[in-house]
Amino acid sequence: MIRRALLVSSALALVVGLAACNDSSSKPAAKAGAGAAQQAAPVGVVTLKKDTYPITTILPGRAEAFQVADIRPQVNGIIREIAFKEGGEVKKGDMLYQIDDAAYRATVEQAQAAISKAQASVPSAQSNFDRYQRLVGSGATQIEFENARTALAQANAEVEAAKAALTAAQIDLDHTKITAPFDGVIDQTAYNIGNVVAANQSTALTTIRQLDPIYISLTESSTNLLKLRDAIADGQVKGGNTNVAFRLILEDGREYNQKGKLDMSKQVVSETTGTFIIRVVFPNPDRVVLPGMYVRATVELGSEPGYALPQLATTRDANGRLVAQFVSAEGKVESRVFENATPSNNSWLVTQDVKDGDQLIVSGLQSIVAGMPVKPVPMKINDSGVVVPADQPAAGGEQKPAAN
Repeated sequence: MIRRALLVSSALALVVGLAACNDSSSKPAAKAGAGAAQQAAPVGVVTLKKDTYPITTILPGRAEAFQVADIRPQVNGIIREIAFKEGGEVKKGDMLYQIDDAAYRATVEQAQAAISKAQASVPSAQSNFDRYQRLVGSGATQIEFENARTALAQANAEVEAAKAALTAAQIDLDHTKITAPFDGVIDQTAYNIGNVVAANQSTALTTIRQLDPIYISLTESSTNLLKLRDAIADGQVKGGNTNVAFRLILEDGREYNQKGKLDMSKQVVSETTGTFIIRVVFPNPDRVVLPGMYVRATVELGSEPGYALPQLATTRDANGRLVAQFVSAEGKVESRVFENATPSNNSWLVTQDVKDGDQLIVSGLQSIVAGMPVKPVPMKINDSGVVVPADQPAAGGEQKPAAN
């Protein structure tokens, strides 16, 4: 019992000692935290100025080949040669397949012989017709003359029929050589040398796709279309959509170095999705964009005066409203909510609750809360969308993006 009591009392003494140590060490930390809270935290800011900015929107889309052709034979026969490299590029007129043409050459020769035979009978029929034409009414009856006329017409008709047969035979012979209908990239072949093919069969021999230029099919909501039309009608957006410029953002986030032009758009809104399709054509000389790729397109629809708030300096509240942090006149963090904001490249364009000279906080956002004192540090956003010191050149290629 005595030993047990000693153990319990020792344990209690240890607990009390640890508690005292923790209490004494926590007091200086609390005082230090209170002192730090009074210090102004440095934050990067940009000074806003009203200007005219482009109105843009980002639309999702898929890449589609400019032209697609399934290659099928137009005559029956056995494939004797395949002249292309699977997956390679072909030019218009390049030979793709050679079908055995021996039988078709024989048919052409037969048609040529038939023409010669038909032409041989024409001079005799012509001579007979001329003779009866001279003698009609004076030694030759009208019936004989008409028979000579008919025989000549038949001889000429046989020549024309033989020529038509030769043309048909030549067409079939030409079809034994299957060529590329346009420049493009060719798929692998579905048939090999020695395979028998049939005219207009359902299975294609291969497929050619023209990739330069290339189509991008974009999807836009009908709601956004109505908003844009209203803004143009009210004069809020200048320029309208008469000269729409398209820029492409690839799957890896890079901006494509070619600009697209509007090709066409469906004038019907989908009943299931409430969207309509816009088709844009882009140059694709290096085959960077391939059919089936998911892409995004930035569309410039016009321009509007206002203030550009970089997207990296903004957030959305629970109601979807745009929120940005500013430095107030008292040097404290001021949170502002914007009901209406329009996309403008990598920024949000706002027209209310902002004035010239306002300081927007663009870096150090993770360490501040509304109402705390801050120390503004002039910054700017370079061409790469990175926050850099105001005295740094605009290119700023080596700087890392600021933490928000």
